[in-house]
This record gives sequence, C-alpha cells and structure tokens, in this order.
Amino acid sequence: MTNITFYKKNKLIIGFEVSGHTGKAKYGEDLLCCQISTVAQLAVVGINEVAKFNVYKKISDGYLTIKLNENDANDEKIQYLFNVCLKSLKSIVINEEKFAKLEVKNV
Repeated sequence: MTNITFYKKNKLIIGFEVSGHTGKAKYGEDLLCCQISTVAQLAVVGINEVAKFNVYKKISDGYLTIKLNENDANDEKIQYLFNVCLKSLKSIVINEEKFAKLEVKNV
C-alpha cells in the first residue's frame, strides 16, 4: 500500500509525503507505483531545479517527502507545482483504493 499525504497550512500546500510500495505487481513491474513515484519526483525536481528553491527533502526506496516553510510555500510557482502534483496523483489513485490512499491534512 502506498500512502500519499499532502500537508496544508493556512490554505497553502507546504509539502507532501509518499510512503510504501503499492504491491499491485512485482517489484520493478508495478506501473501504479512507477506513476506515483514519477509524479512525486517531478514536483521535487520542479521545486529544486526549475523554481530554484532549496527545500527539505528525503528520498529513499519507497519513501519521498518534501517540505517548505510557509513563506516559501506562498510562492505562486510552488503552489502551482504542488497543485499539479496533487491533482495528478488524485487522478492516478482514484480507482486504486486497494493499493494507494491519498489524503490532505491541515497542519
């Protein structure tokens, strides 16, 4: 099961966390897991290398997290990237309740 959690503070997305493997197919052949990982990593690359924000991130096997302070998260480019990521992940997991769960938490 993959758990995806987006964190909001004062209506701003300030980060997200993706943990676990979906288990829908064998390791290395799991297209659902690949889709989730690709979208999450796209947000990290967009924020770090395109928007040029230096943010806290941690990436390891089956785990990715990215967090920004509220001031940096208030940037229009950051919110755009986070919202594209959120909507993309929602569309990927919409019929995959057995393998992936997405939630948005206010912090």
